[in-house]
Amino acid sequence: MTQSSSSLLRFDDGAVQFRQRLVVSLLSHRPLLIRNIRSADLQHPGLKDYEASFLRLIDSMTNGTKMEINATGTQLKFRPGTLLGGEHHHECPDSRSIGWFLEGILPLAPFGKESLSITFTGLTDGCCETDPSPDYWQRSALPLFSHFGIGIDSDDDIAPLIKVLHRAAAPVSDHKGQVLFQCPMIRSQLQSIDLTDMGKIKRIRGNATSCKIVSSSMAARVAYAAKGVFHKLLPDVWIHTDVHTPKRHNCGPSPGMSLVVSSESTTGVVLTAECCMDHSKAGDRASMELPEDLGQRGACLLLEEIRRGGCIDTSSQSLAFLWMALTPEDVSRIRVGTLSQYSIETLRLIKKVFDVEFKVTPDLESTTVLLSCLGTGYRNMAKAST
Repeated sequence: MTQSSSSLLRFDDGAVQFRQRLVVSLLSHRPLLIRNIRSADLQHPGLKDYEASFLRLIDSMTNGTKMEINATGTQLKFRPGTLLGGEHHHECPDSRSIGWFLEGILPLAPFGKESLSITFTGLTDGCCETDPSPDYWQRSALPLFSHFGIGIDSDDDIAPLIKVLHRAAAPVSDHKGQVLFQCPMIRSQLQSIDLTDMGKIKRIRGNATSCKIVSSSMAARVAYAAKGVFHKLLPDVWIHTDVHTPKRHNCGPSPGMSLVVSSESTTGVVLTAECCMDHSKAGDRASMELPEDLGQRGACLLLEEIRRGGCIDTSSQSLAFLWMALTPEDVSRIRVGTLSQYSIETLRLIKKVFDVEFKVTPDLESTTVLLSCLGTGYRNMAKAST
């Protein structure tokens, strides 16, 4: 399949993998038709507000993109344009956190005419059960950028960056949080990868964050409990506490606590996990999760990622697989612990759009899965046209 292919991508199963389908349409330069978007929902059929917001974000990042949505919102016709890069500002609705939008554009970020810089406003914390937070992507996705050769050129004007400028916890915030995302463009192609050696865990790093919590010791209690679990296994553990208050840090009025922790191995493999306070119970002191329980839960989630093995954590698998398909015409390999259902759907989508088939080999000795593919030799055509 060539990048200039104009054959229509048609999906009749509604909003499944909505962001991923838009991403592959833009990267493959193929028009997209999505039908039956929540057509069975008689009360609220069609696109949700956050999906419409994501379409507006894509429109601002591209030139020449055309979208047609029918009267009920149950059908979308999408004709991709050219990725521009540049500086943008996007306001996210309270129905999804900034992390949801960030996850959607990460695969597109290096392929613009120029480097990309986006300032998101919206919710930053309290939604990690459904949407990975910006802190998670900062620790999990940025190491992937360097593996694929993004941001390693000394001539790049900016480095890959995900930075939380102001925090705002779910459910609703009048004072919006702010996240800055920057990514340099790739000048030609991604690098092939060979991430198969897991190594041994040598250190743990993390952040315990609190927003509008009465006692400033809450974040410290989360960090202390998490370190108590990790110190039974290794000594090099450091978890930073980050306390945000409305007066001093201009954070939102909703209370929130979260923990993001990462492990680094002797071969440079980074695995990340996170957990957060259930915002639906934030006002009920009787049922609210204790900081100690939150810290222990976050530590156990990371230990579970380590137990599964692999060279990448579960939520970042989809991003790695898509970029592997776009590498030069050489073999890329990666070892994962357990394939998530979302990752399996991504592999099927990559096969349909780019005609790239992954070889999946279970490793019974390490109980991991080794995946390999031959890249398509994808080039940054937006840069080449300038």
